[in-house]
Amino acid sequence: MFVRKLRVEVIIGNATRLCPLEWLDGFAMRNFTNAAEFDDTLPVADGLLEAGLRVEPQRLAAALEQWLNQRGKGDGRPVKVTIEELPRTAH
Repeated sequence: MFVRKLRVEVIIGNATRLCPLEWLDGFAMRNFTNAAEFDDTLPVADGLLEAGLRVEPQRLAAALEQWLNQRGKGDGRPVKVTIEELPRTAH
């Protein structure tokens, strides 16, 4: 089911970093978007999600970005999220 690896970065102000595992895990556990494809995600490390084929990275990025901003994760600044699919051999 989790055949894809997705790299998730957050941009807050001028700083870009891997999305903390805690944030990814919170989103995955508390995602109330009613979007079934997000059930096919598994946070495994900072900035790394494993995902099924139904997951659309751009749609996931938008939903995660909205969730992080609603929870004030940018300390008053907007949080942007970028997601890229890694080659299957990458970890």
